[in-house]
Amino acid sequence: MMSALIFFIITLSSVVAINGQWLPGHATFYGANQDPTSLGGACGYDNTFHAGFGTNTAALSAPLFQQGHACGACFEVTCDAGADPAWCLRDATVTVTATNFCPPNNNGGWCDAPHRHFDMSLPAFSRIARVGSEGVVPVLYRRVACKRSGGVRFTLKGQGNFNLVMFSNVGGSGDVKAAWIRGSQRGSSSTWSPMQRNWGANWQTNADYRRQGLSFRIVLGDGKTLEFAGVVPSNWSPGETFVSQGQFS
Repeated sequence: MMSALIFFIITLSSVVAINGQWLPGHATFYGANQDPTSLGGACGYDNTFHAGFGTNTAALSAPLFQQGHACGACFEVTCDAGADPAWCLRDATVTVTATNFCPPNNNGGWCDAPHRHFDMSLPAFSRIARVGSEGVVPVLYRRVACKRSGGVRFTLKGQGNFNLVMFSNVGGSGDVKAAWIRGSQRGSSSTWSPMQRNWGANWQTNADYRRQGLSFRIVLGDGKTLEFAGVVPSNWSPGETFVSQGQFS
């Protein structure tokens, strides 16, 4: 009874607004010579295509990144043409996935708090603004649902009795707020065990699940919950990624 109550409280307290009001912020883009697919950064995604996000990604300033809790979340961004008609593309929007942290320089930089800032990949930035010497543009943004192709992906990164699992290609609000794991072997299943966020999109458990099939229960920031039964077979090895049949809407 107590575990069910805790689960219920976590679900309710984690709800975020999707398609809410537009809020003001600013955006820049990182170097044109950088490979946007490799910048999983502070969220721990190894490759943004492998994670299901493509090149429409952004590093967020601290008020938006929320110490990694925003990893995987989607934001619709538009350049504020009324504030900067010279550099903004009118009536253009792009949806970006939060994959990295834009660190502050503590000297008035755009990623210093309390600024709400998006350091976007060049492909994403060029969808809403002209690329030139301006460098930074005013934007309006809002949280939106993530539309993903295929199922949620589970990448096993741990070793021995330390299980580190990266959740990626997550639809719905995209941001994982709570997770549970359950092992099974020889036709019997263990009870659900809570996982803890290690960093970014990586969640851990110290229980020993070697040679066991694995199931997961995930709760998102929008309150939606799904169970992924038997998504990982018992012969799994660290470094493998398994794609589920289930997905958040």
